[in-house]
Amino acid sequence: MMRNEFRDKVSTDWLAVDRRHVWHPYASIVDPLPTVPVVAATGVRLILEDGQELIDGMASWWAAIHGYNHPVLNQAIAQQMCQMSHVMFGGLTHKPAVELAALLLDIAPEPLEHVFLVDSGSVAVEVALKMAIQYWQAAGHPKKQKMLTFKGGYHGDTMGAMSICDPVNGMHTLFSHVLAKHYFAPAPTCQRDEDWQDRDIAPFRRLIETHRHELAAVVVEPLVQGAGGMRFYCPEYLRQIRALCDANGVLLILDEIATGFGRLGAMFACEKASIAPDILCLGKALTGGTLSLAATLTTPEVAQTICKKDPGVFMHGPTYMGNPLACAAAKASTELLLASPYGKRVAGIERHFKQTLLPLGEVPGVRDARVQGAIGVIELETAIDMARIQPEFVRRGVWVRPFRNLIYLMPPYIIEPPDLEKLTTAVADIVALSSNAR
Repeated sequence: MMRNEFRDKVSTDWLAVDRRHVWHPYASIVDPLPTVPVVAATGVRLILEDGQELIDGMASWWAAIHGYNHPVLNQAIAQQMCQMSHVMFGGLTHKPAVELAALLLDIAPEPLEHVFLVDSGSVAVEVALKMAIQYWQAAGHPKKQKMLTFKGGYHGDTMGAMSICDPVNGMHTLFSHVLAKHYFAPAPTCQRDEDWQDRDIAPFRRLIETHRHELAAVVVEPLVQGAGGMRFYCPEYLRQIRALCDANGVLLILDEIATGFGRLGAMFACEKASIAPDILCLGKALTGGTLSLAATLTTPEVAQTICKKDPGVFMHGPTYMGNPLACAAAKASTELLLASPYGKRVAGIERHFKQTLLPLGEVPGVRDARVQGAIGVIELETAIDMARIQPEFVRRGVWVRPFRNLIYLMPPYIIEPPDLEKLTTAVADIVALSSNAR
């Protein structure tokens, strides 16, 4: 018999039900941190249940690049909803998926020509790893199953993606005994091409040359290591990696789930290094923060090699692969981005971050302040007390979600200067508060 007790509680105190029964990401069900109740969102603002408005400095984990409730995205979703919200992609196809694939290929670096549509960034990475392994099996090198990546990286929360996240200081050390074992080079440290030294790539070179016969692919986040630590590195490092992959017969997978769609000013971060991957992972901003969708793009060489050998197909197929609603939203979002002055907007955000955030690097208790594109990062010397700091941001009318010892901003591209100023002022206030508490 169906129980009504939980639904009855929602009608009287839905936040109590949230605290007791809804498990949030990276959160405790026993001793949960307070959650902030949102009832609507528009532009760069989140509207809370009590009417307070928060300027969103997170773009909903970097996805809502156009802000919220955008009429162009709303119209695309509503129009597609009236036609077909979902249909299986196995044996069937539909125009929204094909139109989106064509658009992605038009803006992606050559020689990427094939698109595999999935439902989340983590799955896009899983697909990329499987593509690389299946490619080498089909090419007659079945022992090439290992990956080479950086320490300090983050690629997702599913099992394959976790296996190439930072093995020591990452979020997934609890599972290290069951994850596949791969190779990790030191995280890049050179942040500018002008400061490049050959010794920067030496440990990576040794690893790829030593293990080339068992490496299927190198997997890196180009120019920005995201949730693993918000670290930046120079384009020359990417150029060196591409050359080393070519010289050693190893595929290059670029995880642009965080950096894709203009976050650094170029459509894709790899463009800043003038290189292209063999496999490219996209997600987050793909749909403008409306629906979950991701994509893994690859070259004719990879795709055709996989499909010319037994079993003759790529072995993956999510239920919601190529969801028409999400594809329509992604096409509308990408077209909206292409029609906008996103490069100019990102450059304006970058200038403001450099003026307001970089000086915070001199505050006691701050280890580093760094900016690249529409990303601003303050790295503290000690971990942040979330129970204390998160409400302080809310009291200042902004939504900023720190993690570990990092306070960072990745706002929607449409944010106006007064709102941007309010965000960075709040960060400065919190940094001063943290410094005074030492």
